[in-house]
Formats: sequence, structure tokens, C-alpha cells
Amino acid sequence: MTKLQKRLAAVVVVALLGVAFAWFFVLPRMRPHIFSGAVIQSNQKAPRMELDAAFGETVRMTDFEGQVVVVYFGYTFCPDVCPATLSKLADSMDILGDKARDVQVIMVSIDPARDTPELLEEYVTYFHPEFVGVTGDAQTVNRVATLYGVYYEAQDGTAGTGYTIDHTSTVILVDRSGHLKLVLPFEGTAEQIAADIDYFL
Repeated sequence: MTKLQKRLAAVVVVALLGVAFAWFFVLPRMRPHIFSGAVIQSNQKAPRMELDAAFGETVRMTDFEGQVVVVYFGYTFCPDVCPATLSKLADSMDILGDKARDVQVIMVSIDPARDTPELLEEYVTYFHPEFVGVTGDAQTVNRVATLYGVYYEAQDGTAGTGYTIDHTSTVILVDRSGHLKLVLPFEGTAEQIAADIDYFL
């Protein structure tokens, strides 16, 4: 191989390395993020929330300004959807790693008759130690759920299980400045949820 051929080969190698670098590191940052949920286009602030947590604490949405807040409406006696959703949210926190410190997951109970604040804390922290569970009287919970576009209705159960509650299974994402930004479907994976949260971080 002549010196010219060697130089040409070196140029080709450098060019290929440049293309590879751009493909794996530059282009992904330039591509628009594809959300797994429905984007809320309006610049609407998240509705006010003032609900009860364990040990007499009151939780407000304004407590978490500067963080991304993930809000989920469910109940501790839920047989399937709620534990599956909280498990995915916990997995998404693991995926985010250190970034999860800037994320707060809140579960609002739609079953205040059975879900005390202390029971809620025990339930949500089983999935992740930083999750927060909140509730209130039936009228307050219904008002907050309505403001967030969440439907729920009690259904007859069995003597063993008690009543169940049909409810909206989506997860709501609020950005650092307190604006509603995204509604995530139940079908989303932990990886998709983590990617959407990371975008707003």
C-alpha cells in the first residue's frame, strides 16, 4: 500500500468514526422526543390540591414546585391496575437513577372511606420509599378528581373483597413550573414513562 493509499484509508476511517459518533450521540439529541402519552397543549396550571398525608401532614401541589410531579388516582384495595401502575412508576424511578430526586410521585386515594393517610403511606412506600399517598373527605377527593379529569365509580364486590372501584387508569405529569403537560396511558412501559419524565427534567 502506497503512502497516498494509507492516507486515504486513514481519512476514510476518521470520516467513518465521525459518522458513527454523530449517529449515536448527536442525532438522537436532535430528534424530537416522541411521547408515549397524550400531550396537553394548553399552558394550564395543574389544579390546586390540598389533601391529607400521614401523621397530620397536608400536601399541596405547590409543595413540589421545581420538581416534575407524577399524579395517579387509585386505591389500596385495587386488585390489579393500581399495583401494576405503581410498580411501573417505581421501575421508572430506578431507570432515572439520580434524576429521580427531582421527581415526586403522588397517589390520590379515590376510596377515602377505607384508605386512611397512614394506610396510604404504608401502601405507596411499599413500591418506593419516596412515593406519597394522600386523601381527604369524599367531597374534596371528588372535586380534585374532577378537576384532573379522573372518573371513578364504586361497584359491588364480594363478601370477601368488598366493593371495587372502576376508575381512570392514566397517570398525569406536571412539569417543574406546575403546568399540566402529559397524560400517560396504563399500557405505557416503565422505560417509556422514564423517557417522558426525563424529557421534562
